[in-house]
Amino acid sequence: MPANRRSRTLAAAVATAAALGATFALPALAADRATPAGAPAATMELTDGTLDWGFKESFRRYIGGAGTITVKDGATQAAGNGVFTFGNGKGTYDTTTHGTSTAFDGSVNFNAHGGVLDITLSDVKVTTSGTTGAVTVDLKTPQGTQDDVAFAELDLSSVRPGQGGGGAMVFKDIPSKLTKAGSSAFNGMYAEGEVLDPATLSVKAVTPPTEEPTKEPTQEPTKEPTKEPTKEPTKEPTKEPTAAPTEKPTAKPSATATAVAPVEGELVDGTLDWGVKESFRSYVTGPVAGGKVETADGATASGSGYRFPDAEGSFDADEQTLDAEFGGKVRFLGHKEGSAYTLDLSLSGLEVKVKDGAGTLVADVSSKDRETKKVTTYSDLAVADLKLPAGELAAKGGVVTLDAVPATLTADGTKAFGGMYAEGTQLDAVTVSVALDEDAELPGATGGGSSTTGGGSSTGGSTTGGGTVGGGGTVGGSGALASTGAGLPAGALIAASGLVVAAGAGTVVLARRRRTV
Repeated sequence: MPANRRSRTLAAAVATAAALGATFALPALAADRATPAGAPAATMELTDGTLDWGFKESFRRYIGGAGTITVKDGATQAAGNGVFTFGNGKGTYDTTTHGTSTAFDGSVNFNAHGGVLDITLSDVKVTTSGTTGAVTVDLKTPQGTQDDVAFAELDLSSVRPGQGGGGAMVFKDIPSKLTKAGSSAFNGMYAEGEVLDPATLSVKAVTPPTEEPTKEPTQEPTKEPTKEPTKEPTKEPTKEPTAAPTEKPTAKPSATATAVAPVEGELVDGTLDWGVKESFRSYVTGPVAGGKVETADGATASGSGYRFPDAEGSFDADEQTLDAEFGGKVRFLGHKEGSAYTLDLSLSGLEVKVKDGAGTLVADVSSKDRETKKVTTYSDLAVADLKLPAGELAAKGGVVTLDAVPATLTADGTKAFGGMYAEGTQLDAVTVSVALDEDAELPGATGGGSSTTGGGSSTGGSTTGGGTVGGGGTVGGSGALASTGAGLPAGALIAASGLVVAAGAGTVVLARRRRTV
């Protein structure tokens, strides 16, 4: 075989093995040995396979904000709405054609909008031939069930194997994209060729032992240890430390050091940074709700949410209490009908309270019921529980800071969202910086202080939503809804979800159900 041809054959064989991570060196072997014409195909069994694949991150984030994702039958999902793992992969590798085929356990269901969007992927298989491959699935939707749908294409041309645990071969980050059949499965929500999440594949070859063990061990170990230790230590340590430190620090802090800002007292300034809930912001400003977000009374939009200024209140280091109230208001508007919005939620008078090791975020709330159109107001509503960091609160340089404190929705907080979210739902983290001294320096605004949310423009402190979801065409802050911002009109998404779009107004109507976000 000419050298250049042999090289190409070897490269193709290795790339083929990369398709499913065959944990053996047969591809290289096959490149060296020509298979006689008409010879029967030789196969090797594959086992213990796993496929880590998230389908599309932006779609997961969208569903995470609008509905539920359920894995079962052996599939798992990584924490934080991460990728899916399909396990117990079994299959074959053909040493003649270098083709592979592996089937995995597990299924994943995406459900949103009260069950109108309901898609289940199961019986996941990966097949390869040369430097290309495919992911096939059984697909179940409200319209019916399809078996062995060629859902995604795999590109193995640049993938190289790595070694995993237990002798497994791992092929990491295989590029994947949506097929025409996959696009049809989502009613055109995503176009053919849409880039999907990369896939990571790991399998082992079944390699039975070539011989049975020929002998039993010939003898037991010949001896027990001959002796116990002969002696106890001969002496105790002879002395205690000879002396205490001879001197204490000779100097006290200088006068200028002792004049640093107070460590407790009344607050003179401060800011609170909070995005409420990332997927909620994305929903409001995206093509489904078609709305906007307005800030007023000193609140400003930033890359990570909103900044509320002008803290007032007090901090007591001995009692470990903090009571900080902030200025500013943020208002979410969506689903416009005529000159009004059916989704209308305002948060103002935000206050952080810390006492007895527990933290609470309180707000004045105005919320419109989507069905009755009645507006209800709540004063000092406990919206979120804050998970405080370990250790005591303390003022450093005259500033008390709580950085990225996890927040979860309270039972009372569910009222603000009209029951869209359940108690315990994860909200955006809260960052608080309050000053006890007028000369203290507060941290700068997070996220660059941008006044635009949802890809829209801002006028006079009012941020308006554009045609994409979540700013820069993202859903939940990571990628477009299958890149819906890149050419997919809102109608396509709504049609895919089985929703009805009122002509002209763009109002989404979900029959007799309140939409969850």
